[in-house]
Amino acid sequence: MDTATPPSAGIDTARLAEAFQIFNQASEELASAYSRLEGQVAALTERMALLQEALPAGVVVLDAEGTAVEANAAAGRVLGANPVGSAWTEFDRQLLATETPGERQLDERRLAVTVTPLDSAGGRIVLLHDVTETHRLRAQAERHERLAAMGEMAAQLAHQLRTPLAAALLYAGNLENPELPEASRIPIAQKTVGRLKHLERLIQDTLMFARGEVLGRETFPVADLLAEIGHTFEPLARSRNVEFCIASGAADTLLTGNRKALTGALTNLIENAFQAVEAGGRVTLASEQSDRQLALVVRDDGRGMAASVVERLFEPFFTTRSEGTGLGLAIARGVARAHGGAIEVRSELGVGTEFVILLPLVESP
Repeated sequence: MDTATPPSAGIDTARLAEAFQIFNQASEELASAYSRLEGQVAALTERMALLQEALPAGVVVLDAEGTAVEANAAAGRVLGANPVGSAWTEFDRQLLATETPGERQLDERRLAVTVTPLDSAGGRIVLLHDVTETHRLRAQAERHERLAAMGEMAAQLAHQLRTPLAAALLYAGNLENPELPEASRIPIAQKTVGRLKHLERLIQDTLMFARGEVLGRETFPVADLLAEIGHTFEPLARSRNVEFCIASGAADTLLTGNRKALTGALTNLIENAFQAVEAGGRVTLASEQSDRQLALVVRDDGRGMAASVVERLFEPFFTTRSEGTGLGLAIARGVARAHGGAIEVRSELGVGTEFVILLPLVESP
């Protein structure tokens, strides 16, 4: 009986041995690649650790429970202690909020604090950057800007005062002339008083602008504010043949604020509107409410303004009127901001101008 191995069995054994050899070779290559990868990971980890230690900012890594598991040396210096192993809330409660979003106060230092999610498991990374010197330089720059603005304002005020003061002195000098006819004394005296009143108004507007705050608040219906404005301007409208309309869309709304300051701001806007319209023109004062916000709108169909003029409207002492102080609109904007609101303007040459004072409506206590 022939017991020789069939040819196919020899071939299968050879193929199996070859497959094992390929598998062993692939395993060795995989193990070598894994070893190299481990080396690269270790090198990168070491480099990352060196980078963290070299960073001037503090780095704290938190786990899902909010416990610090890693921190660089800068974090320990900033916080005054190594946070690793401690709950972050122990340090966070020492970081007091400041007026600048993202910045916290720790003793005498200012820190910029940024918290970023680290992974899906709930970990976080906290970056602590000491911005004390930056904050000091920023405050110093703002102070220098205020001083520069104050100096510019003083120079502009001196220029504004010079003209009416010179005119008043000239008229007063004429009154001292003994040869001046009696019939001329009254007109000259009236002109002198007019110039002095202009000086008084300029000084009052300057003080109001410089103070920049609204003192005293009360709660009152918007209808009362509109009625007061109407009583003031309806006679003026009749004398100038101008149509003055009040649209009380939110008359029943209660507004909390400084009524006198708001009346003054609206008065400035309406006076400008009367200056802009011709006889037969129209000036409208409207009140509108939406989403806990009140809009006080002063609209006219006058000559309008160019875009270059609109851009400078709220600059102190900028005016296109010879009798204007250039502070009315700046004061109106200051009043709106003091109430937590804003003022907007839209104007088109030959069409008209619209000023809108936007005020937040707050619940009265």
